[in-house]
Amino acid sequence: MAGSPTRAPNPTPSVDVEADTPGRPISAGVRALFPALAESDKVYLDSAATTQKPLLVIDTIRDYHASRTANTARGTYPWATVLTERIAAIRTRAAGFIGAEHPDEVVFTGGATAALNAVALSWGLAELRDGDQILYSPRDHAANIYPWYQLRDILARFGCRIGLVPYRVTDLGEADIADIADKLGPRTRLVTVSHLHHVFGGLTTLEELRDSLPPDVLVCFDCSQSGGHLPVNVTALGADFAVFAAHKMFGAPGTGILYCHRRVHGRLRPFLPGGNSAVRPTGTGLEAGAMPGLMEGGTPNIPGILALGSALEVLESFDMRAVEAHNRELTLRSVAGLREIPGVELLPGPGHTPCATGYGIVSFTLEGISAADLGFVLGEHGFLVRSGAHCIPGGGPDPESVRVSTQVYNTRDEIDRFTECVRTIAEEVM
Repeated sequence: MAGSPTRAPNPTPSVDVEADTPGRPISAGVRALFPALAESDKVYLDSAATTQKPLLVIDTIRDYHASRTANTARGTYPWATVLTERIAAIRTRAAGFIGAEHPDEVVFTGGATAALNAVALSWGLAELRDGDQILYSPRDHAANIYPWYQLRDILARFGCRIGLVPYRVTDLGEADIADIADKLGPRTRLVTVSHLHHVFGGLTTLEELRDSLPPDVLVCFDCSQSGGHLPVNVTALGADFAVFAAHKMFGAPGTGILYCHRRVHGRLRPFLPGGNSAVRPTGTGLEAGAMPGLMEGGTPNIPGILALGSALEVLESFDMRAVEAHNRELTLRSVAGLREIPGVELLPGPGHTPCATGYGIVSFTLEGISAADLGFVLGEHGFLVRSGAHCIPGGGPDPESVRVSTQVYNTRDEIDRFTECVRTIAEEVM
């Protein structure tokens, strides 16, 4: 992987995230890197919604606006050319981080939602024919549902009818592989899945199915929750498309990554064509050029991309395997503590797995109090969690719940205090 010129004058120190032991709390090394946490006594347990930002990321954004602000891939003066080189280096770094084989497989977008819409509009509009089908989960995040509904609506207006075929989710919070296999048909063109489910915390790789998928069936992974929380290798996953949200991996909101395997490049049409797009006007429309410029029209979110480069630097300093191990330990600790509380019901996910696993997400309900009220009371006690339907359209078949999600800046002690707080609330409402 090529080195990145985004490194700040004071490099991020390498921190042992497995040092969360009595007498040597992880917060002593990690929490100080995140100003919002260092200055607060709150326990932040909502990293599945957005992660806290390390100082290196904050400084990167401030420095861009305060010094040598310019546009990228346009001017020939030093401020602009250096910035263009930095963006290119971050693309290379991002490719290495997600396991892409080539930098031109990485497209910078306005976020994971924008990336999924880009797949629907740049691939779906051009490739799908009447009778084709997309397999999806109605219990996924709305960002991995609504774009396919919109695609179906747009195509229908031109007389092209495509089918959206729902598949089930198991009690483990994973996509039901057997159900997907049963619903694959001769007109299936795409299977879209959450790599790590945003409510259940179940991991889906499609490993059992991958070798038997017909060559004309593409696979799209929503890696919004897995990116920055565990090692992700899109090549090993066999992904044709994969999306990432920078703000869930220490970066800034409004920035994302769309991975497009080279094998699908020739099947894509321009997305958001405009200034600096890799397209050429013809007598009948636009002739598509090379990736990733084909998908990156207009002025990009430059400070967001620079911040993503710094966020990747911080994540790499931890070692993603250690981040995964840390989140697994805190997940298991959360499940163990919540399971002992009368009235707590764990949603599908790590609380129902036959083995010790978990990726930083646990969702639950408590008898006698709504999820919204429970979230409010927990917040009053200093525990910041997410409550509600968690962006599942219509709420799905599951009740509104409280979601606990961790990252490297959380500790065993925080989890223990959280579960004890839930126990106290349970005793008051039962």
